[in-house]
Amino acid sequence: MAEKTLDDLFLDTLKDIYFAEKQILKALPKMARAAQSEDGKAAFLKHRDETDGQIERLQQVFELIGKAARGKTCEAIQGIIAEGEEIMEEFKGTVALDAGLISSAQTVEHYEIARYGTLKSWAAQLGHTDAVALLDANLQEEIATDQKLTELGEMSANPKGAKKVA
Repeated sequence: MAEKTLDDLFLDTLKDIYFAEKQILKALPKMARAAQSEDGKAAFLKHRDETDGQIERLQQVFELIGKAARGKTCEAIQGIIAEGEEIMEEFKGTVALDAGLISSAQTVEHYEIARYGTLKSWAAQLGHTDAVALLDANLQEEIATDQKLTELGEMSANPKGAKKVA
């Protein structure tokens, strides 16, 4: 068996996030439909559009390294999305639903931030200079989305879901 290299790990992780982004792209419209606030709906739909662009950038990274754009099943993102679907089901119609959706979305964002940060670092180490810029663009969008979700949760969803004090 050939020894695995950082190139192999980079490609494996790139396939992982590519699969993850495609799964997220499917989940975001469901989250938008489930959200009760217009701000929440808009945030999920905006991120769906950004995710399209992120997938395109990932396809460019695959092209730059001479590999086919192909995903590898990412059990982590499948679990995170399943938890989000469980929240949508269990909290449907409650004041806490939007807070739960935001929490689920932020879990996804944190996963993506970790993946893109790692991939960006490895791309630099491997000399994939053009890939660094593409991965950084995705990373910056994910960081910005996470910040927007925090603001959305703090300003609206979380207080509405709080237990009323007598």
